[in-house]
Amino acid sequence: MKTNNLNFCLLVIASAGLFLTIRAEGKVETDQQAIAALVDRFTDAWNRHDAHAFAAVFADDADFTNWRGTSASGRSKIEEFHAPMFATIFKNSRLRQSSVRTRFIRPDIAAVDVPWDMSGVMDAGGNPRPDRHGLLDFVMAKDRGQWQIVVMHNLDLTALPSSTVSPTTTNR
Repeated sequence: MKTNNLNFCLLVIASAGLFLTIRAEGKVETDQQAIAALVDRFTDAWNRHDAHAFAAVFADDADFTNWRGTSASGRSKIEEFHAPMFATIFKNSRLRQSSVRTRFIRPDIAAVDVPWDMSGVMDAGGNPRPDRHGLLDFVMAKDRGQWQIVVMHNLDLTALPSSTVSPTTTNR
């Protein structure tokens, strides 16, 4: 009788653990989908050249830094920073993002990397610039059930000089 009760208790505990694991995996998948949707909103706002919608995916106190190291802090400043550029050098730009790589630091904090390509950029004189590609690096936080960008850094890989170190060389 004691063995049956013990087996039953172990079965209940194992079932509860399995249920919690499945539930946690489902929550991670749901959060990954929400983060991917946020990145899609970010990209869509860029492609519509809508500074207000672009800034809306950022937290009120977010920090934005572009590939040149210029930064803006706060959603309203991020919008102010992008509005004139969406009206000029980026007015014909087209942003394409590929994979969204997410690493959860905590259930409500994620590091997100998004490789990107861009075409249609103009220089200050209105002349076409070469297509670009790079990496967006986000720190996102979930606040009241909604994911938002709290920190963004942009890396333009086309702006970097060619490496003089071969892939097989190691630095010591």
